[in-house]
This record gives sequence, C-alpha cells and structure tokens, in this order.
Amino acid sequence: MLSFLVSRLLQAAAVMTAVSFLCFVLFNFVGDPINNMVGQEASPQERAELRHGLGLDDPVPIQFLRFLGNAAVGNFGKSYRMARPVEHLIVERLPATLELVFCGALLALLFGIPLGVLTALRRDTWDTRAVMTFSLAGVAMPTFVSGILLIYIFSVECTGWMAWLGLPPGLCLPSFGRGDTVKIGWWSSGLLTGTGLKALILPSATLALFQMTLVLRLVRSEMLEVLRTDYIKFARARGLTNRAVHFRHALKNTLLPVITVIGLQVGGLIAFSIITETVFQWPGMGQLFIQSVQFADIPVMAAYLVMVSFFFVTINLIVDLTYAVIDPRLRVDRARAAGNAH
Repeated sequence: MLSFLVSRLLQAAAVMTAVSFLCFVLFNFVGDPINNMVGQEASPQERAELRHGLGLDDPVPIQFLRFLGNAAVGNFGKSYRMARPVEHLIVERLPATLELVFCGALLALLFGIPLGVLTALRRDTWDTRAVMTFSLAGVAMPTFVSGILLIYIFSVECTGWMAWLGLPPGLCLPSFGRGDTVKIGWWSSGLLTGTGLKALILPSATLALFQMTLVLRLVRSEMLEVLRTDYIKFARARGLTNRAVHFRHALKNTLLPVITVIGLQVGGLIAFSIITETVFQWPGMGQLFIQSVQFADIPVMAAYLVMVSFFFVTINLIVDLTYAVIDPRLRVDRARAAGNAH
C-alpha cells in the first residue's frame, strides 16, 4: 500500500508540474497586460519599466521557474488588474465556489443514486420512462440554458404562480448573488444564513442537474449488469429476499465503478462551475477567472488553473485509495505483483 501511495504521489507531482508549465506558456499568448495597466499616453520608457518591474521581459522558462517556486509557498504574485496578492483573491472567492460545488455534488448523489436504482429495478414502468426522459433532457440541455430557465420560473415569473397557488411571494428565489454570509475565520459561509441558503438553491440545482442525470444513467446501467451476474442468481437460489439481493449484494457491487466516475465529476464541477457562476453572478473563482481572461491577468489565470488541477489530482488520488480499500481484488493483485517481483 505504501509503494502504491508513493507512486501515485509522484504521478500527481509530475502532472501538476506539466499542467503548470503548459498553462503558464499558453497564457503568455493571451494578450499583453501592459496595455490594460497603462493608458494610451504612457511612453515606451514607462511601459518598459513596468514590464521590467513585473518580470515580463525575462525568458519564459525563467518566469515559470519563478512562478513555480513562489507557488510552492503559496505566493502567486500580484494581480495585474487589482494590484492585490493573488492568494488573497483566491481565499476570498474559494469558499463560495466550494460551497456551490459541495451542494451541487450532494444533490447529484442524493437524487442520482436512488433514481438510478429505482429505474433499474422497475423497468418498463411509466415512472421509469418518465425519469429516463427527464434524464435525457438533463444531459442534452446546456448548463446556461437550464440556469436561465430556472431563473425564469422561480425568480422572474415566481410571484405570478405563487399568488395563484396562494403562497407568499417571499418564497421566490433570488436570481443572482450569494446572500448574507458569516465569517468563520478566513472562511465566509452562506450556509448559516437564510438568505445565503435561498441564494444557493438555484445555482446548486443548475450545477447538479447534468451530474445527477449522469450518475442516474451510470448507476442504472451498472445495476442492470450486476443483476444479470451469476452470484446474484445464486443469491436468489439461496432464498434471499429481493431486498437483500438488491441492496446488500447488487448495490454494493454497483457502486464500485461509480465511485471513480463520481470522483472525477466532482473535479469537473469545480472546473465547470464557471458557467453557473456567470449565469447567477456568483462571486466565486469561476467569475474571477472570466474577469481575468478579459483583462489578460496572467497570475490569476495561472493560479486558477493550477488550483483546479490540484483539486482534480487530489480527488483522483483519494478515489484510487478508496477504491483500493473497498475492493479486495486490487489488494490481492498488488500483493501478487509484489511477490512475483521478489
């Protein structure tokens, strides 16, 4: 197990280094930040002095090594647009993104897994057909379209159908912003306030919709495959109840391959929350990245993508370790490989 962990850590370090270098090199061709930092009346000498002060006249490998060394200690430099340390901007925006991703992933799992099991056990019924039709629409519909649709129903037109149902208009949901937050050390949380929870409903539902339908269809296909295996037939032959067969034997083996996909999808939620944050004006990392691209703010863009890559690598490592713990076949195979090596 130790050798497995060491090998995964080395792979993670190599991936992070490669991603960091590629991102840094690509962003050098996004645009010249000097043009956005000074006015048209700035002289060539002033531009050259500013470029030298930011270290932009150094060769790209030197800039990258300097960036890598500073990033290792949490120093990503200063934002060209805001003239503030990048790590401060990340600390301010990171809680909003992580809370949104956490709620989106939680909704996707809470609805996706039970509905996947339900549609696998109740094939060819009207409720299964309805759920599968909904899941197809969820997969096909772009995130920004589903977000705008939810805003239209639950924010714009909400007062009309709320009054028709006899409900107070205060139940309508906000269409932008994060609501009130509470400071817990450096962390700002909207989960502890009423307005923060209301503001979180629509963006988290939008972010969870695609992932929920993906989990639903994956669980259903795996469940149907497991139910056709021999050991499930033997379990039925032993006289076990359907409940024991479905939830003690079939579901456990169904979730093994699902864990890998779910782990990667959580990383995808962090990366692709940009669209959701833009639609709902959510003050998270995605919105900061979009603003940085418009301004060619290279330190912020590089730091953002390095951070997202770090989350991907970390989640992938946790998934690999979890998979090795819950699946004894992997431990046996690894022990045999180690024995053959000796």
